Amino acid sequence: MGAPLAEPAVEGRLVRVTGLVQGVGFRPTVWRIAAAMGLSGHVRNDAAGVEIALWCSDAEFETFADRLKAECPPLARIDGVEATKLDGPLPAGGFVIAASAGGQVKTGIVPDAACCPECLAEVLDPKDRRYFYPFANCTHCGPRLSIVKAIPYDRGSTSMARFSMCEECRAEYENPADRRFHAQPIACPACGPRVWLEGPYRVVIGGASQTVIREAAALIGEGRIVAIKGVGGFHLACGATDEAAVARLRARKKRGGRPFALMARDLEQLAEFAELSGQERAALASRAAPIVLVKRRDSCGVAAGVAPQHDRLGFMLPYTPLHHLLLRALDGPVVMTSGNRSGEPQCTDNDEARRELAGIADFWLMHDREIVNRLDDSVVRRDGHDISVLRRARGFAPEPLALPAGFDGPIRALATGGDLKAAFCLAGGGKALMSQHLGDLDELKNQEAWGQALGLYRSLFDTKPDLIVADRHPGYRSTRLAMELARETAARFVQVQHHHAHLASCLAQHGRAIDAPPVLGIILDGLGYGDDGTIWGGEFLLGGYRGFRRLAYFEPVAMPGGDKASIEPWRNAYSHLRAAFGPDFLARLPADLPFVRALAEKPLGVLDRMIERGVNAPLASSAGRLFDACAAVLGICFERQSYEGQAGMEMEALASPFMDAAEAWPATSPKGPVICWKGLWEALLRDQASGVETGLIAARFHRTLIEIISRKAIGLTEENGVATVALSGGAFQNRLLLEGVLAELTVGGLEGLAHASVPANDGGLALGQATIGLALSLPRLSLGA
Repeated sequence: MGAPLAEPAVEGRLVRVTGLVQGVGFRPTVWRIAAAMGLSGHVRNDAAGVEIALWCSDAEFETFADRLKAECPPLARIDGVEATKLDGPLPAGGFVIAASAGGQVKTGIVPDAACCPECLAEVLDPKDRRYFYPFANCTHCGPRLSIVKAIPYDRGSTSMARFSMCEECRAEYENPADRRFHAQPIACPACGPRVWLEGPYRVVIGGASQTVIREAAALIGEGRIVAIKGVGGFHLACGATDEAAVARLRARKKRGGRPFALMARDLEQLAEFAELSGQERAALASRAAPIVLVKRRDSCGVAAGVAPQHDRLGFMLPYTPLHHLLLRALDGPVVMTSGNRSGEPQCTDNDEARRELAGIADFWLMHDREIVNRLDDSVVRRDGHDISVLRRARGFAPEPLALPAGFDGPIRALATGGDLKAAFCLAGGGKALMSQHLGDLDELKNQEAWGQALGLYRSLFDTKPDLIVADRHPGYRSTRLAMELARETAARFVQVQHHHAHLASCLAQHGRAIDAPPVLGIILDGLGYGDDGTIWGGEFLLGGYRGFRRLAYFEPVAMPGGDKASIEPWRNAYSHLRAAFGPDFLARLPADLPFVRALAEKPLGVLDRMIERGVNAPLASSAGRLFDACAAVLGICFERQSYEGQAGMEMEALASPFMDAAEAWPATSPKGPVICWKGLWEALLRDQASGVETGLIAARFHRTLIEIISRKAIGLTEENGVATVALSGGAFQNRLLLEGVLAELTVGGLEGLAHASVPANDGGLALGQATIGLALSLPRLSLGA
């Protein structure tokens, strides 16, 4: 007989797993796989991720690693697995889950996730102990960033620390085979947060959650406005089909014309009010549960005041058990708009909500779980290319974004973004961590919220930046905040041109390597501080992360009144037409045109003097102001717009039904660097004088703009030997413009890059700033790299 086969050599391995691996059921998954394979060792959380000590053979380790990737929990994301030799004897006792350890923070926090099907089934089951409990969750769903105070992510580091687990919850929490093993927000009616309803003069309606929630639903059904404390802040809710309630909410909140968000019970109910594609259904039902902009059905029954002059509705589905229970007690969808006074941050604290929402809400549906981090609802939309994020907040933040090749150096950057749609970015080591949307920094409360969020992120992720990056605009609050931080931290301070940052943001999310060949960037937005001292906003840039060259741009036109011109579109209409036809243009237009009569009543002499003397009338190549000017001429938001981009959005909605039939006005791409608009204005005014329908004129404007931009892009790529075009800036959140330009670029044989995971507007600016700052600080790659 031959010699017996040798047993495979067993040796110790220390396995480091990085990524989103805490609070998502990762350790019990490791335990289950290791136990099933009969392996010995332990698994535990620490500040760097998950540590696995494992004694096994080479073949067993390969099987273990393969199973770990294949059976990864739904909310987890494995970014890296590294194994090193571990000395020591084979431990007794099999495989165990060990206590968490501290250390340098490197791991990520999972975003808040929508209620999973298993938890929802329990909440709806009268026989389950969590029946009608509005805070049910497990390792696959529930609050994360909204309740966390520190890393490692354990119960003691969250706002659930004050709730002592009952024996039944403790048994689930400590059982590795249970779906709620180490689910840090675990709770039940016996030991967890509670819900109650408050009325005028602090009259409290308490008792069982079933009674409270059904009473809140009844009030909404009667036309009342109810403030509801959610997972990341308060909402204001009323019946979506109740015209009177919607009108009261809009008036009380001083909301202007900005659309309200809606919540439907489920996809079946939502489909009664909007047309849904497969991608939109998937986005609505995803764990992020964002607001999705969907096409409204004709005569759908939603109150006209929900989204005036818009053809799309912003719907979301319930993402907490509380929302599910409330919507099931109602006959139809509800308005679910942010619980704040317009322009201010969403309320998160009970006392704050009582104070700030007095006079807006009739009742308050409260609970006693603290919201640590404010999270607005994310907003997405399906464009021709994909689902794109318009506002990145709950459900997406703070999931790290992988940076492209070349950005994995040791330098750590903090980029402060812009003043509108503020969001900051922490980047380094091959990853970028974008904050949630934090509002506009012209509001003092938003500035305070920005500072609090930054302090928390730096604490959570133990970040001391080597580099602080900001916009070049000297008046931006985000720039001044960055300067102060640089002084406090002794970090190097770098300023980045606004539209260069937009370009880099688009490149980064498409994985464009740090030293990749340059691309053509078409950056269209409202305002950005230009290198020549003027305001830019209609730019054709050749470049990458390390630099750019301005190849072409929209004709700079004065903005009489400065910031007022961004609010009052008639000012831009006058200035654009004056630039195209001269100061006496009104005398040569038909006097019966509505916009001509309206302009004649304005103080045009004052505007003329501003423009001629260059006083409070800065030159701007702004695409946003061009849209405003056209909208005003067509009678859209002529006097003023109540929110940023309103005129352009309403014109887009007006144009949409006519796009298939509309042709571009005759136009040629200019041979020089400046794109002028005289030909466009001549054609538009000719159509208007001829009585062409306003929607068709709006569609022809879009078609012409698409053709001019595309022709210019194709010509510039041929001249400069590039084949890729990146589209960025807030104007590319116009779906008609984005899809039209992408289609023309494809026909021209070019690759078009559009935003997807990070907004094209200033909400994505910080990512571009961070990558530019890192690129300028890191060494260039060699040609052979």
